[in-house]
Amino acid sequence: MSSAPEQEAVQEGRGGHAVRASERAALNGVRRKGRPRPAPPVWPGAPTPLGARFRVGPDGVAGTNFALWAGGADSVELCLFDDDGAETRCPLTELTHEIWHGFVPGVHPGQRYGYRVHGRWDPWTGARWNPAKLLLDPYARAVDGAKGNDYSTLPAEVYGHVRDWPQQHVADTVRDDRDSAPYVPKGVVVHDDAPDDEWADDRRPKTPWADSVIYELHVKGFTKLHPGIPEELRGTYAGLAHPAAIEHLVKLGVTAVELLPVHQFAHEDHLLRRGLRNYWGYNSIGYFAPHAAYAASGTRGQQVGEFRRMVRALHEAGIEVILDVVYNHTAEAGELGPMLSLRGIDNRAYYRLQDDARRYADYTGCGNTLSVVQPHVLRLITDSLRYWVSEMGVDGFRFDLAAALARSFHDVDMLSPFLAVIAQDPVLRRVKLIAEPWDVGSGGYQVGAFPPLWTEWNDRYRGAVRDFWRGALPDVRDLGYRLSGSSDLYAWGGRRPYASVNFVTAHDGFTLRDLVTYERKHNEKNGEGNRDGSDDNRSWNCGVEGETDDEAVRALRRRQLRNLLTTLLLSTGVPMLVAGDEMGRTQGGSNNAYCQDNEVSWVDWGNLDDPGCRGLFELAARLIALRHAHPVLRRRAFFSGRAHSADGLRDLAWFTDRGEEMTEADWYAPAATLGMYLSGLDIPGRDARGAAVRDESFLAVFHAGDRGVSFVLPGEPWGAAYEVVVDTAVEEQGEVPGVVCRGGESVVVGARSVVLLRVVGG
Repeated sequence: MSSAPEQEAVQEGRGGHAVRASERAALNGVRRKGRPRPAPPVWPGAPTPLGARFRVGPDGVAGTNFALWAGGADSVELCLFDDDGAETRCPLTELTHEIWHGFVPGVHPGQRYGYRVHGRWDPWTGARWNPAKLLLDPYARAVDGAKGNDYSTLPAEVYGHVRDWPQQHVADTVRDDRDSAPYVPKGVVVHDDAPDDEWADDRRPKTPWADSVIYELHVKGFTKLHPGIPEELRGTYAGLAHPAAIEHLVKLGVTAVELLPVHQFAHEDHLLRRGLRNYWGYNSIGYFAPHAAYAASGTRGQQVGEFRRMVRALHEAGIEVILDVVYNHTAEAGELGPMLSLRGIDNRAYYRLQDDARRYADYTGCGNTLSVVQPHVLRLITDSLRYWVSEMGVDGFRFDLAAALARSFHDVDMLSPFLAVIAQDPVLRRVKLIAEPWDVGSGGYQVGAFPPLWTEWNDRYRGAVRDFWRGALPDVRDLGYRLSGSSDLYAWGGRRPYASVNFVTAHDGFTLRDLVTYERKHNEKNGEGNRDGSDDNRSWNCGVEGETDDEAVRALRRRQLRNLLTTLLLSTGVPMLVAGDEMGRTQGGSNNAYCQDNEVSWVDWGNLDDPGCRGLFELAARLIALRHAHPVLRRRAFFSGRAHSADGLRDLAWFTDRGEEMTEADWYAPAATLGMYLSGLDIPGRDARGAAVRDESFLAVFHAGDRGVSFVLPGEPWGAAYEVVVDTAVEEQGEVPGVVCRGGESVVVGARSVVLLRVVGG
């Protein structure tokens, strides 16, 4: 194990900084207890595939092939750990195309391992090799020993530099030679084959984009308090696979779950110091490993099989699995962050650095940005994606801060290597691809700009719908675009309405209930003086901040919840719900619960005992069922708005409360009411047998005024009569009488409500 030359009285660093030998000796401490264990034989092995792969080698000997890309390193040691933590070091002497590799006989699944990578320590040029630090294999398929929950702060030993160096402005330049192995997670060798024979029988639902309804959930948060899940399975993959969890999803009618990050992630030091933990998981460190803390079965490879069984159970229920993935940055943060993996393997090759190579280019707000323009980084990401599709069974991905992945050298480039590779990949181009189409860098906001194959989180939909229902839109132009598929953003290059993932809430921000309960964020529990989280909530508290016993306010809030859900599920595009919103989940006004791994964030299933919350769930399920039943509500092509018959009937028409079609002046005038007519007689495309698609026609009336309005129903050719299907002014939808009104007559639309009518004549 190499170390800094201690024979010198003083080591000079750049900028005149000096480290005295006595100071370094105090930092070194004891690197490893006991005498080194003899290393097993290491055969040459193969440079591919990367990672640790158990196989039968030459002469029928079973063992594991280890391969690590470390382009600029001087040497690499494979470190094997037994159950009591004793370490055995095996030099990897074979080097092929910058990949260090070797086959170790007798190493079987369950073996824990890591790497020590030797090279120069010269932070001023971006070189940060430090063999005192045990590094996690970027290709590790399972991780054991992630002790973040056991610490009140990250141990100083996990940093490549001296974290507590007195002169903090140069602290990252002083190498820390203490051994990090006791404090960092290890990779685990796993068997490449699925653990149960039934995995081969898995059948993917392959739900078409236009038919999809996405449900964003957190594995732990969704299951932790569920009374129908055995306590030992709550908070785990097995808990999400339990029939009680799946039953709720099936009753609701969603077609896909979008899981908040399940790649192995780490907890930030600033959270640990405040007694908190990273709950959301946007702090990845292992792109192939299911997060070990969500496994009920064990962390020595068992988590892989448990995750696969969860996917299989969801598939059997007709539900796809989409992963929220974080390839834009890692848990190693900026230059003052810990050394856990990529930084110690080859800092300059894995991360984007500034001209001052000590510093990291940060387009993510998390301290670093992966250098996706580098072939080996692009390979890491695409290998990971293919692994989760081909071997773990997932059906798609939502890419966190996707604009950061699309940057070439500085600017976002829709012809970037990442997007080009995805477009031609025979595996990845066939799964669901969702972009969060922005990052925090200059020019990072890219809503509507991603190429075909991609859908996008449409935050302009979120803003317009929130503003309409709080009475903040100056007119209804923007609302019209958002309700009808956002053609102003996506009608180019062959994209379809389902390029827009419509959402009113997401994991970050207020829950749906808090959106109508709070106008100000309440993030005090995060310990940051309520400075964190967005101040742009676009919420309305209905006159009282926070929970109240005022029944009139409570009734108005319940109505607003019904309005927001109904608007979302009647809009063209792909709707996304957040777990618990369908039953009134609250976070107590927190709009940034990323570190609240507790009842603040966990779904409270007791809400279903409340009649109002239960009614909200039933309304959501009814609207989703209506959406599934009617292709006019989930169109595969944009509306034309043009007349296709002599009587002037169009596929989409907009009406004022006078029953008249909207004029140019109406679109620019202040208005609280908008009628949207969807014709089922003019739906582009054909069914599987080539027949024209026909459906019923609907009129949806959205009214955000504080007083009711008489809305004149358009007569022929639009409809001879209309039947009320949904009326959010009614507390219990079972009480909606199905009143039939003739065209030309008026229907009363209550204050702040949505009425959906089916055309029954014409």
